Amino acid sequence: MVNILKNKKFVASAVTVAAVVTAVSPASAAEMKFTDVSDRYKEAVQFLFDLGIVAGETETSYGTEHTVKRQDAAVMIAKALGYDPADTYEDSGFTDVPKSAKWAVDALKQDGFIDGKTATRFGANDILTRNETAKILAEAGNFEIDDTIKETKFTDVNERFAKYVDALVDNGITFGKTSTKFGANDAVTRGEAALFLHRTALKMMDGVYSLSVMHLNDTHARLDSAAKQVTAVKEYRAENPDSLLLHAGDTFSGTLYFNEFQGEADLAVMNLMDFDAMTFGNHEFDLGASTEGHKALQEFVAAAEFPFVSANVDFSTDPLFTGLFQTKIGTTPEDSNIYTGIVKEVNGEKVGIFGLTTKETEDISSPSLVSFDEDYLEEAQTMVDEFEAMGVDKVIALTHIGFDDNPAIDNDQVLAEEVEGIDIIVGGHSHTELAEPVVYDGDDTPTVIVQAGQYGENLGTLDVLFNGDGIVFAAAGELIEIKDQVADTKAVEVLAPYKAKVEEISKTPIDATAVEALTTPRAGEDLTAPSVRKNETALGNIITDGMLAKAKEYDENVVMAIQNGGGIRAGIDAGPITVGEVITVLPFGNTLATMDVTGAELKSAFELSVGQLPRENGGFLHVAGAKVEYDSSKAAGSRVVNISLENANGTFTPISDTTTYTIATNAFTAKGGDGYTMFEKAYTEGRVTDLGLSDWENLRDQLESIGEVNNDTEGRLVDVNAAN
Repeated sequence: MVNILKNKKFVASAVTVAAVVTAVSPASAAEMKFTDVSDRYKEAVQFLFDLGIVAGETETSYGTEHTVKRQDAAVMIAKALGYDPADTYEDSGFTDVPKSAKWAVDALKQDGFIDGKTATRFGANDILTRNETAKILAEAGNFEIDDTIKETKFTDVNERFAKYVDALVDNGITFGKTSTKFGANDAVTRGEAALFLHRTALKMMDGVYSLSVMHLNDTHARLDSAAKQVTAVKEYRAENPDSLLLHAGDTFSGTLYFNEFQGEADLAVMNLMDFDAMTFGNHEFDLGASTEGHKALQEFVAAAEFPFVSANVDFSTDPLFTGLFQTKIGTTPEDSNIYTGIVKEVNGEKVGIFGLTTKETEDISSPSLVSFDEDYLEEAQTMVDEFEAMGVDKVIALTHIGFDDNPAIDNDQVLAEEVEGIDIIVGGHSHTELAEPVVYDGDDTPTVIVQAGQYGENLGTLDVLFNGDGIVFAAAGELIEIKDQVADTKAVEVLAPYKAKVEEISKTPIDATAVEALTTPRAGEDLTAPSVRKNETALGNIITDGMLAKAKEYDENVVMAIQNGGGIRAGIDAGPITVGEVITVLPFGNTLATMDVTGAELKSAFELSVGQLPRENGGFLHVAGAKVEYDSSKAAGSRVVNISLENANGTFTPISDTTTYTIATNAFTAKGGDGYTMFEKAYTEGRVTDLGLSDWENLRDQLESIGEVNNDTEGRLVDVNAAN
């Protein structure tokens, strides 16, 4: 099993090392300011000094012949591996380590690179031996260690250290003091330590290839911050000029930009950003059932100044895509084409990229004539094998299957576990914000998984180092928040006409009128006042009615819908209702999800909903399709009296604890937002399906179906305590 290094600073340092290695020359060694460093050690000391890994004992003395304490060695090695003194590491439990070295000892112990003399004693002031140095460098250097080695050619190396000394000798890090003596228990000098570290760095960089990736997913036509995204991309690219830019799907649906321009506005910015590839999300197929079919998607592809990758989606039976859909890997990929996968040459190396889209698309979107292969794992393995046959050993899966979605259908974690040979998974669909890369290292070819969240709120970045065999041995990444960047002027100019139209449309009335104001009161400190966060409201009922109606279109078994009061952010004034007002009510861009839960889980959820009364609770649940009776005079946790489902004839039937019901809610609540751990459990167990339908659009449709809307409530949430 490969021990993949995930320290961000290490990866950055390693890339620097690779550059410094090529720059080291006799001229740079001649600049040595330490007068006690002999020619044997000059290059190593200068190299480590330039990287800030070592310092002199004085301004002019390095202390070459002085011995190294174990605590000092820990600091040197931790710095070489890029550990940050400001980070927090697991407490090693050693009581003899001074504060100045504790971070380094803790970091190296946490990752298994060092041991103590005992459980509580590190031996901080003990002199570091050559045996101990061999063990630390063999493990920290990620060298292959043969556990079967019990002895070496050196007669003074015991069985405990034999495999480590053997690994260092095999990699040219050390050669022993004589042909038969390693000097196993001799003290290591500062000069020798520098020499060992320098050789280890050179060996680790031998044949190393560095790849940088920027990534976005589930942007859903959120273009208000797109000009700042362009700036973030340009800034990252300025420092990493050979980095890839990938999109993991779902640019379609979600805002007025899409409703009006059907991807045209998004593409205008994407072309400006110079993407390398995109895969399809389920929402790219939302218009398939329209009279024009996938015409908007076809136009999106045709106008794209980048290629698309999709190994498990078959466009061949839709004539709109004739000439755009290629069934082979594109070795010289052209813009505006769909390939199963493509090969890009990056920094002198070939990188394979293939795409996957969730098979759930057939149920939660409108693919129409477009079809999806049954086994995404089989398609992925086929792609890896094809790349391998082409001599491509660095493979990226650009996926829209979700990080932790229903494993019975598809998700990235299952993909990483089941298909060997995928180095990087750039994912989407689940809107997961992975602050750091997740690494699956259960086999000899680790897989790094990243996802940037949603709505273009972050630009994902990833740096990966491959060894000479094309295997990932180090990875680090972060999400760059799109917030404080200065908007790119060209992007602002490109978006201006689209933005003007959207602002105009937001003022346009929908086909509904509020006969009276639809209120969303807040109680504040007045515990007797009504609030959308603790009382039934007309707007809450309308929202959940719309959720229930829309969910039933996809699954007739849905019996109830719930909406958290904290997600209802504004009321609607009396008079004609505008698009802008609807969006203001539900501004978070939540999507509609269905969820299978037991009656017992529902009761537990409503206990949480009413548990803080008479105080407000952002998680207070509004409901459609059911009546919930509770007693606010009872202790929290035992207030729910009855939950009954509404029948077609207007009667109600109590739910059963042991029966499983399909309900609708927003994705935030379905993932456990507002403390709904029972829903989070359902989500992690694959009992949630995100339909991806915009909440404000559902509300608009429901308001239009009513026409003339009033502020009446219907007794869906009833406090049976007479005093209230």
